[in-house]
Parts: sequence; structure tokens; C-alpha cells
Amino acid sequence: MTDEGRIYGRNPVLELLRSGGRRADEIAVLAGARGPLAEVVALARRAGVKVSFRTREQLTAIAGTDRHQGVVARVASAEYADLAGLLEIPKRRGEAAFFLALDQVQDPRNFGALLRTAEAFGAHGVIVPKHHQVGLTEAAARAAMGAVEYIPVARETNLVGALETLKKSGIWIYGSTVGEGSPAWVADLTGPLCLVLGSEGEGLRPLVARTCDVLLTIPMAGRLGSLNVGAAGAALCYEVARQRSL
Repeated sequence: MTDEGRIYGRNPVLELLRSGGRRADEIAVLAGARGPLAEVVALARRAGVKVSFRTREQLTAIAGTDRHQGVVARVASAEYADLAGLLEIPKRRGEAAFFLALDQVQDPRNFGALLRTAEAFGAHGVIVPKHHQVGLTEAAARAAMGAVEYIPVARETNLVGALETLKKSGIWIYGSTVGEGSPAWVADLTGPLCLVLGSEGEGLRPLVARTCDVLLTIPMAGRLGSLNVGAAGAALCYEVARQRSL
């Protein structure tokens, strides 16, 4: 499945070209570009991607915003992986599986931040539901700052069914909750696992929570009772990476 669109901004476009991931049909660059934009032009030409030089106003029209930093990539598609393909990644690398599943996260900035976090801490892939969940949109790609080129995302019609498939492969399902649960710091997160994070307002849906093998909490020392989903995901992914590095 695909989402057609554009990617803009120096770092996202550079990562697009460096990764050899999604195919760019055209790179539109501010005329007279130097510095980082010159690197964009060089990488695009090396990859055989068409380069065009535009005025700042033309780039704003293409991007739909003036925050393009002088470069816009016309991207043919953002491809989703399939779940079976995700499961092969840790096997191929000889590593304990580490996946992130999102239950109806709808803010593209949170989604993009979580993709960046997952990639930074070594997750093998991200699983999202098809409905009531933001997809690989332009806004999410911008927030991910290039991570969409490296972290595969599977979009499943039935998230609970996908989690059950992971269980059959020997992967433990850990759900994040602000209610009763085990503190993340005392849980053993070194084995094959999938972290499940809920939506911004409601958290995990009841059926998704019941599908989890273990519910985790992040102990709060301050006066606020919870973190937003992006911050919670960062804390939990860090804890997985920390335990696996010991």
C-alpha cells in the first residue's frame, strides 16, 4: 500500500537519497544552491534522479509550505512492509526481535517521532492498524526526519490479529499503560518482544490490552500523571536498548 506525496527539508531529502529507499521522481532545489543543498544535488545526480532548479516561490508552491529549506523531493510512493517480512528481519540478523506496535496513534508528529525513536534504538519494525491511525503521510515523514527510509512499517487490518501472529512466533507482547502494571525498569526486556503504545487520548483499547502478555508502566516522580505517547515510547525503547546492552 502506498501514500503519494512530497518530502521537503534538507535532512529528510538527504536521508531519502542516502538510503536508496523510496524512489524520488524529481528533486527540486533552490537556484544557486550551495552547502548542504549542493550535496543534495550531487547525491541526486549520482542516483540518476532528475534535478530541477526553482525559485523560492516555486518551491513553496510545490511543498505547500515555505518551510522547505530550499529543497523538495517528489516521491513516487511510501511503501508499507508486510508482517511476514518484518518477522524475517531479526531472524536474518540473528537478533532478539524488537518491534513497536501503535494502537490508533493519530497525530503525525507523534507518529513521526516514534518512527525516529524506533530506528534510533534498533527496533526491527513498526506495526500499525489500517483504521483510525495516521499513515506514512508527508507530515509524519517530516517529523521522522529521515527514519522512514530505514524503519519498515507494516499496516494491518486487525492489530490484535497481528499481535497474535507475533505471539505464535515466540514474541512477547508488552503494552504500555498509565494504570496498574509492572515498572518498565524491573521487567526483563532482553528477549524477543513487541512494545504496544496506545493512542494520545484513550491509551490502549481494552481488547488490545487484554492481548498483551505484560502491561508496563513508567513510574512518575513528578506531579504529572503521564507522558505523551512520543515521550513514553522514547523512554520504553531506551529501556529495551539499555537492558540489551548490559
